Amino acid sequence: MTIGLRARTSFQVWGLVLFLCAGAGTIRAQQVDSAAMLQKIDAAVKARVDGIAAYTVTEHYAVFRSKDEVHPVAEMTVKTTYKQETGKSYSIVSETGSTVVRNLVLHAILDNEQHVNEPGIREGAWVTTANYEMKMKPGGILKVDGRDCIALVLTPRRKEPYLLEGTLWVDAKDGKIVQIEGKATKSSSVFTGATQLARQYSNVEGFAQATHARAQSDSFLFGQTVVKIDYQDYQIQLQPVP
Repeated sequence: MTIGLRARTSFQVWGLVLFLCAGAGTIRAQQVDSAAMLQKIDAAVKARVDGIAAYTVTEHYAVFRSKDEVHPVAEMTVKTTYKQETGKSYSIVSETGSTVVRNLVLHAILDNEQHVNEPGIREGAWVTTANYEMKMKPGGILKVDGRDCIALVLTPRRKEPYLLEGTLWVDAKDGKIVQIEGKATKSSSVFTGATQLARQYSNVEGFAQATHARAQSDSFLFGQTVVKIDYQDYQIQLQPVP
């Protein structure tokens, strides 16, 4: 997700208990086969793409400015519909706050997300080895949100606003995305800096689906702008089993 042209917009471990409770504490474990892990990541993405015929989800957007992430200047709730053959469409359920921010930020995000998810374009945004060079970080298996994960350094194979340079955490067992964060390699506008993005995922019907996201960008018009997104109430239609 990128805010587009219209937006112009660990500490020392004192004991075993604290170690185990850390949000992403390192667990020393057996060596993980890098090539096999990359294959799992690609396979998990393909399984999701092939397995989901359609889904709906309720997305709540909140925009914050001037380093105040408590009081949103604009909010929007939308019903998102995804269909494998056509991509995403949106229906606005409610919107409040600054009309200017809603139009130049939130509507721009929806337009961009719709474009990126069009068939023929979305393939270039998938988190796969076709789009990214992935190198496993040292340290073995990590605990992230209670799940055994592998951390990988992401380096995009080309510069695009929807590709991130940063870190990917995947489930150590099946390669499904658990978390991703980084900076877009290219700004979508000459008026804004590259977007910083963090997104968390959960298993829904056996597939990795986004549950929360935070995007930050800077512009000479709006200054620092933060958008937080919560995803709820997934309804997934699976492809029929042959």
